[in-house]
Amino acid sequence: MYRYIASVNETKPIVTMYYREGCHLCDDMAVALQAWQSVLGYHLEYQDIDENIELHQRYHVDIPVVSYNNQVLFYHFFDEQSLRQAFEHGSSKPKHP
Repeated sequence: MYRYIASVNETKPIVTMYYREGCHLCDDMAVALQAWQSVLGYHLEYQDIDENIELHQRYHVDIPVVSYNNQVLFYHFFDEQSLRQAFEHGSSKPKHP
């Protein structure tokens, strides 16, 4: 459903969004995350929870889920503050708009 925006060969930090087909909250989250890619400089990766039984069991009622550096940042709705803080405290510094 979703396209990878950046090449996987790039050395950008990876933000992962866990989703499922037909999820309107997932669609909204994808739009918000794509908009912030150029600001924070990350690669956006998508994982369909229905293609992996472990992910399905973990997140089946909590999608969309966004993670960075193996830590969940937020569920259900986009949280700009949490995303910015993750990059400020991580190895990558955000680009200020």
